[in-house]
Amino acid sequence: MQPLSQIRREYSQGHLTEESLLSDPYSQFNQWMGDAVEAGLPDPTAMTVASVDDLGQPSQRIVLLKDIIDGGFVFYTNLGSRKAQDLMSNSKVSLHFPWHILERQVHVRGTASLVARDEVQKYFSSRPISSQLAAWTSKQSQPIDSREALLARFEETKNTFSNKDIPAPEFWGGFKVAPQEIEFWQGGDHRLHDRFVFSRENSADWSVQRLMP
Repeated sequence: MQPLSQIRREYSQGHLTEESLLSDPYSQFNQWMGDAVEAGLPDPTAMTVASVDDLGQPSQRIVLLKDIIDGGFVFYTNLGSRKAQDLMSNSKVSLHFPWHILERQVHVRGTASLVARDEVQKYFSSRPISSQLAAWTSKQSQPIDSREALLARFEETKNTFSNKDIPAPEFWGGFKVAPQEIEFWQGGDHRLHDRFVFSRENSADWSVQRLMP
């Protein structure tokens, strides 16, 4: 294998300029998300969610963005999971969208709050039946003896809800991340990347600043 220190590539797909940057960060995000979808990227809605526990230990995991509601980035999860427990004790959170093929990244920093239960049920009901059953089956982040034991729990859940509507579990919900900063990164020649960060503090108005790479 090639030495890790020698693995690199040039970024040459384009530039993000003051002229091409949209004035509203949500419009810019939607444009880039649309580009990622149209380019056929696998899992274009995948994002890394970084949280911090009571001891200051950070954790990261990849989840899927499911909506933007009232300016907040929404994802769903088991409320007993590590990420949910972290966010309920420390609402500060960071999201990262890595669109490598397009040589783009988006980084969101903000605070998380629980999604209203009616929105949770609305989304939960739209999921495939197998995903609804899996949500009831898994006590996320808890130990289990084997995959066979997990599949046995899944079969029990299937029997429990056979020919029934499946409600969203009370231990399953969503988080909405209200951003204070949204940064857009476009790879550039010679590692001179283009970075713009939109930020706001106690205001509905966004300010934008170019950052050095």
